[in-house]
Amino acid sequence: MRTIETDFLVIGSGLAGLTYALHLAPHGSVTLLTKRKRTDANSSWAQGGIAGVLAGNDSFELHVQDTLIAGAGLCNEAAVEVLVREGPERIKELMQMGANFDMADDAQGNPALSLGREGGHSRNRIVHTADYTGWECERTLLEAVRHTPQIEVLEHYFVIDLLLWHTEEEGSLCAGAIALDGQTGERVEFRAKTTLLATGGSGQVYEHTTNPLVATGDGVAMAWRAGAPIANMEFVQFHPTTLYHPKARAFLITEALRGEGAILRNDKGKAFMPRYHPLGDLAPRDIVARSIVQEIKKTEAECVYLDATCIPLEKLQHHFPTIYERCLQVGIDISKEPIPVVPAQHYQCGGVVTDLHGATCISRLYAAGEVACTGVHGANRLASNSLLEAMVFAYRAAQHTLQHTNRALPQKYGITMEGFRPVSVETEPQEIAEIQKAVQRLMQRSVGIVRTTTELQQVKTQLGEHRHKLPYHHAPSVEYMELENLNLVAWLIVRSALNRKESRGLHYTLDYPELESSERHDTLISRYGENDDLR
Repeated sequence: MRTIETDFLVIGSGLAGLTYALHLAPHGSVTLLTKRKRTDANSSWAQGGIAGVLAGNDSFELHVQDTLIAGAGLCNEAAVEVLVREGPERIKELMQMGANFDMADDAQGNPALSLGREGGHSRNRIVHTADYTGWECERTLLEAVRHTPQIEVLEHYFVIDLLLWHTEEEGSLCAGAIALDGQTGERVEFRAKTTLLATGGSGQVYEHTTNPLVATGDGVAMAWRAGAPIANMEFVQFHPTTLYHPKARAFLITEALRGEGAILRNDKGKAFMPRYHPLGDLAPRDIVARSIVQEIKKTEAECVYLDATCIPLEKLQHHFPTIYERCLQVGIDISKEPIPVVPAQHYQCGGVVTDLHGATCISRLYAAGEVACTGVHGANRLASNSLLEAMVFAYRAAQHTLQHTNRALPQKYGITMEGFRPVSVETEPQEIAEIQKAVQRLMQRSVGIVRTTTELQQVKTQLGEHRHKLPYHHAPSVEYMELENLNLVAWLIVRSALNRKESRGLHYTLDYPELESSERHDTLISRYGENDDLR
């Protein structure tokens, strides 16, 4: 096995990974691994924008309060304060690096940021670039990385597992990772003083998702295998509005459209959201998604409709060019007719437990972005807080790294194998694809927006059966390892959902429709603290 040494190892090329890499580059060598191309990241797909207190009529207190309300009593208030108060600096930093956000003239006729509004926000505070903000942020940071020689980006490297050492000085620590070079099939050991997990979410666990194909939950899975606690995986955010079309792949229809006045209507053309929530079409995402499901069941329709015909054509083409063009490609002119929409998996609110500096319980291992559970999102993420969280906590992780873990690896160590999983023999791709589709269908049908204990228990059993269908050997394949990760993350979601005996935020169960208590309690699962059936 080939060994590569670097000062700082970053796993993932989204906003969190790039932010961390750029802030550490002046202090040493950085190796960034991405399992496909560097642009294949959840961050690139974000449409809506970045929430930040930048307007005169806004305040940190209001943004904090909006986040806490959306989080349904489960947010870590200290983490929310960090996010909101440090967020504007990260947004300004992006602008200084060349991010082109939408501008408009203020009351005095001077150019200023054009701030949008989305569901759950009490003020206009969404910084955006039309409907491709995530891509603009990603483009800006990738350009900065391209001009930073200390950062080496290695594409097509699939990280198999974290490299764990046991030392006399620090006990158990993360010393890097073992990865598979997708070009040669060779295993490579990357040794680093610190490692950041920035692998994004797990949307491919579900049949319908807004996430890219790379979102297979790899970071959560490898952190769990290494012994790091995982929290609140039951809180899976479904975006209320994705295109429903028999001849086109689903894609996200940003809620910024509703912020501009678009209205949800049922198949009879009637607006229904005012019947479900005082904020109507601007209600928090979990409520909108559940309301759509209820409306579809009530009317026995296949979808509902998002009516944006009240928005002027020029604004649709300027502010929402991606949605406008993609809908035209499937024969829908959104300036003249409503968009058929259904909810789809969108965001993972739980993840690898970290402190306010992105540090996990494993020495020298950090996590930031969607893979992490900082406590910011609680039981439901407030719209456009995700890109902000990725940048704020990746920056904090970089500062903590420099102050506390920027030192050479200990010389005396013993490699511990707990983090390494068995991997498959060469299995027929068709067999892997069939099992993956079966897992995705299971999760979509029974672990979606509305759940029951009976269905969750059945899915838990079936996931165990799927896991044991394939043999094990020492020759890995990326497709098989992604399937293993998907199956494990699906199990973590189900196990977490079974453990929460209440309905809160994104976790809605018919068996426990009320809050268990007003007190905050996280759902924690650790490999060494559970008698589970996936060891």
